[in-house]
Amino acid sequence: MKALDIDAVQAFVLVADLASFTRAAEAMAATQSAVSLKIKRLEGDLGRRLFERTPRRVRLTAAGELFLDRARQLVAAHGSALDAFATERRRLAVGISDHAVGAELPLLLQRVKHAEPGLVLEMRVGSSRDLLAEFDAGALDAAIVMGQEAGRRGGEVLLAESFGWMAARDFVHRPGEPLPLAAHSEGCGMRGMGVAALDAAGIPWTEVFVGGGVGTVAAAVSAGLAVAVLGRRVAPRDTVDAGPALGLPPLPPRDLVLHTGLSDPAARQSLRTLAAAIRSTAA
Repeated sequence: MKALDIDAVQAFVLVADLASFTRAAEAMAATQSAVSLKIKRLEGDLGRRLFERTPRRVRLTAAGELFLDRARQLVAAHGSALDAFATERRRLAVGISDHAVGAELPLLLQRVKHAEPGLVLEMRVGSSRDLLAEFDAGALDAAIVMGQEAGRRGGEVLLAESFGWMAARDFVHRPGEPLPLAAHSEGCGMRGMGVAALDAAGIPWTEVFVGGGVGTVAAAVSAGLAVAVLGRRVAPRDTVDAGPALGLPPLPPRDLVLHTGLSDPAARQSLRTLAAAIRSTAA
């Protein structure tokens, strides 16, 4: 058997982790056709089909599952060899809006780690405004924020975040009573969006829980205390959008935007991997 193309092996690992040829191409700064060609050649070299491809999903074959761990080891060993003479490990400090991360965060971190095993990722989660202030002060290499909430133009739009009135599956709202609401403090843009929508629709509401972050608000929702404005992509898995059933007004989407001033090719590669991993959670 001939020696394997390390770029093709890396492409295979990315497609497996991101479950998408498109996202893998974004992470590699390549075209989807180029990634497909790399995988096709790798399958030819191995004499095995690695992926089952359908219009809606990509999944590993039995041979792909068998090869994946060894492929990860090969990519990691290759990266370690390239870093043999590095004086320090590569670090990347990224801030992400707490409205953009939720139950999928472990999966997101896993995908980045698999793709960039030698990277030390420093991640801070907070409000879009606070993260942009840290970015402007030079404390962050990049900030991934809600564009409209942060009031900052420019940047790269990663995806359009959709929001819903999320509630526990067994949540019950008694007709005639104000809608119990869980939210952030008054400075939160998502709280303002939800309150404005309710007021415009003439729907009475009462705040029953104020959280210090999306995690605490999500916990109150999961406990059945109230409904809350949360991104559908990051809402707890045990919740549902109760808006249609309760007759609540629709909520507008918000762009999730990446701001960075990095020019180093390796650092930008890591950001591409992170951006592709975030986009993959919307699939």
